[in-house]
Amino acid sequence: MCANTVETSKSATPVTKGVRHLNWKDVVFNPRYGGFGALLIALLVAPLFLEGLYEFDMAILVMINATVVIALNLLVGYAGQVSLGHAAFFGLGGYTAAILTTRYDWPALLALGAGVLLVVAIAGIIARPILRLKGYYLAMATLGLGMIIYLILTQESWLTGGPDGMSVAPLEVFGYMVFDELVWYWILAVLLMLMYWLALNIIDSPVGRALRALHGSEIAADNSGVDVTHYKTLVFVLSAGVAALMGGLYAFYSGFIAPSTAGFMHSIELVVMVVLGGMASLVGSVIGAVLLTLLPQYLVVFAEYEWLLYGLILMLVMIFMPKGLVPTLHVLIRRMLG
Repeated sequence: MCANTVETSKSATPVTKGVRHLNWKDVVFNPRYGGFGALLIALLVAPLFLEGLYEFDMAILVMINATVVIALNLLVGYAGQVSLGHAAFFGLGGYTAAILTTRYDWPALLALGAGVLLVVAIAGIIARPILRLKGYYLAMATLGLGMIIYLILTQESWLTGGPDGMSVAPLEVFGYMVFDELVWYWILAVLLMLMYWLALNIIDSPVGRALRALHGSEIAADNSGVDVTHYKTLVFVLSAGVAALMGGLYAFYSGFIAPSTAGFMHSIELVVMVVLGGMASLVGSVIGAVLLTLLPQYLVVFAEYEWLLYGLILMLVMIFMPKGLVPTLHVLIRRMLG
């Protein structure tokens, strides 16, 4: 059973007249109350402590990454399907929105929606043949898909600007230009909370149970009546669509987009955020996004040793906390509290 599920009845408080009373441990350690509430409070309070454009910029990048990683964790952590090409969906969504608004004068929201629909359509078409593969073969197939999209974005200079990227028109909503970082902060904070809420409801639904079943054993899940192909396709398309949406918003926010947003290293970063924070842990998705977005900024002072230290930190975490930071700390704290 995953780290985000509610404790079994053995550890629950006694039931009176059919109603289960929650104690403080149930509230704190249940992701529906503790994780969701902690994230909401953090997002509400954070602007009071952010100073200057740089800190707001980092907070916005964290929220963009966290939203993508929560959706990706549904695919990787809950369904057990490895994807090394999700940055391609992020970049394709961003480029579609950028091209339609900058070169063809589409309204920003319409261009953003078109980017999401394009990625959802592509993901839906390729999902069934790709998701028939397993393990390393699935990882290589998604990697190949990502490389194809990356090469297209790099080579088609007449449309995408080539390796140098392209400028993006600012986000305009009903005649209002969104420039202010605080406005961007609240837009992305709302989207992050909505994604967290959606993921919680998926996990607690029959869909979530089906995803966990096929993660445990696809053969057993299929024999139990679970439509394995349908659910794998569903979560793949959902995670791709969320990546495309956030890619489009990233393009509008930064005012520039380059092929590196769809590159292999970006895909690896997203997967590492999932693994570092904790597989099948929504709180872990947010923590992983926070750490891997901010950590490189603090390691810049070590110049050429930056990537060495970055890799060393990740290696140590994986050795001593193989289930990820949040699930490991969750177990330790519960043991300490009895």
